[in-house]
This record gives sequence, structure tokens and C-alpha cells, in this order.
Amino acid sequence: MAWVQLVALLALFEYVGFMAAVGNARTRYGIKAPATSGDENFERYFRVQQNTLELLIMFLPSLAIAALYWNPVWVAAIGAIFLVGRLLYFRGYVREPRQRSLGFTLSSVPVITLALGGVIGVVRSLLGV
Repeated sequence: MAWVQLVALLALFEYVGFMAAVGNARTRYGIKAPATSGDENFERYFRVQQNTLELLIMFLPSLAIAALYWNPVWVAAIGAIFLVGRLLYFRGYVREPRQRSLGFTLSSVPVITLALGGVIGVVRSLLGV
């Protein structure tokens, strides 16, 4: 389970890094809080942070639940793909929004996989399988 816990913590630290990038972008592009628009470049950073938050809501519980029913090392490996996907999404979206597809796929597929794995594990447990 330590690998799963490490991946969960790394996901949170990655998100904090994205938050810091948004803060730096605010300064660089002159966007004063509470504004969230005004410069396309700033909006790219902000959108990455928001999209990551939206996925974390599903990722973290799915990671934890799937690890209760499946091999935690494999669950952690799937979670690690999410982390790489988020990093690629960040880099691609900030450079050119059309370049975010690979990162989006590499972070969405693990979330769906973990959620389905969690559901299957719970149902199997309920049925006594």
C-alpha cells in the first residue's frame, strides 16, 4: 500500500506545483486576483489547474478503493501513468492547447480504469466472489 500512498501524495504535490505555476503566471501576465481571465497565456495555466482538480476528485478515491481489491503495486503503476499524463497535459496545454491530447488521454484512462476496478472489486466483494 505504500506505493499507492506515495502516488496519492505525489498527485497532491503535483497539483500544488500547478497552483504555484498559476500564481507565477498571474504575476507574469498581470492578472490580479480574483480575475481568472484577461490573458490567453495565463488562462492556459489556470485551465490546467482547474482540469487537474476536476480529475483529482475522481482519481484519489478511485486509487484508494481499487487498491483495496487489486494488487496495490499495479494500482500504483496505473496511478503513476496519471501523474505522467498530468505533466504532459500541463506542458502541452501551456505551449499550445491543441497539444494536450496525449496528456489528457494518459490521465483520463487511468482514472476510468481505477474507477472501474474499484466498482468491480466492490461488487465482487458484495457478491462474495
